[in-house]
Amino acid sequence: MHQTPSLVCIVGPVKVSHLSAFVQHYRHLGIERFHLGFHFTDYVPAPVRESLKRACMELVGSPEFVHVGPWHEQTYNILRDRLRELAGEGWHLVTDSDEFHAYPSPIGEVIKAAECAESGVVQGVMLDRISPAGSLDVNESTSGGVEALAYLDKTYSLGCFLTHRLLHGDPRKIVLAHSSVPLTAGSHHSHKGAPANDPPIPVHHFKWRRGIVEDLNRRHKHFGEGTWEEMSPAVRNEARRFLSHIRVNDGNINISDPRLNCRPVTLREVPPWWAEESRKVIAEFHAKFAPRR
Repeated sequence: MHQTPSLVCIVGPVKVSHLSAFVQHYRHLGIERFHLGFHFTDYVPAPVRESLKRACMELVGSPEFVHVGPWHEQTYNILRDRLRELAGEGWHLVTDSDEFHAYPSPIGEVIKAAECAESGVVQGVMLDRISPAGSLDVNESTSGGVEALAYLDKTYSLGCFLTHRLLHGDPRKIVLAHSSVPLTAGSHHSHKGAPANDPPIPVHHFKWRRGIVEDLNRRHKHFGEGTWEEMSPAVRNEARRFLSHIRVNDGNINISDPRLNCRPVTLREVPPWWAEESRKVIAEFHAKFAPRR
């Protein structure tokens, strides 16, 4: 049996129930080795930090590190690469705490196929998950584990390509990478390895939840003022586009926006339209946005 990869993830100030759902999801996929590192800005209260560290201990053991400081754009890449070094040689499952991968076959088989194609990476595309009304003020689960995961999947039951179509962000994500392959900013790409998998892996993106508006306002402010260092204006522009969208839609995501093409989805299965639509998203990104970044 092919060995499962080590999971590496930088975790921010999520709810404990969300962290529990995250771990449950990847355990269900067969992941046994979790390398989690925390990053908190000064805005995160000490009790929140401590509750997450305790939850991490109970779920997977001690975090590899706890980093406190400004959220410079390069900080993510530095901390991610530090985690990858700690994870050691072999394959890494690279994810953010709001990203839940949905593989069409066991992860070992996906890795074996990549190795047979002499590729050191497996590519995914972000499938943004939003609530049926587009609300950003939905209650979080008060449970953990299986119940929290089911609640997340049911509560944010619509899937769309918001990151790509509305925000003009990079929808690509490297979901699996061999330790010998470096990744670019945000784990969107690698200059040393071309993915061979087709179609890309669905990356269910549970970002658009309670607290995101405050987070994006803070990000836009600090990047704009220069108190947080940015590598390019791309992230700040994505935040601005999202905030502008909800400003004219009463604080919600407009699920009727034809650009989004919202449809019911679930973590339990890959949508029948996924192959065609995800390929189209990658083609659109390369044609319109990649040359500008």
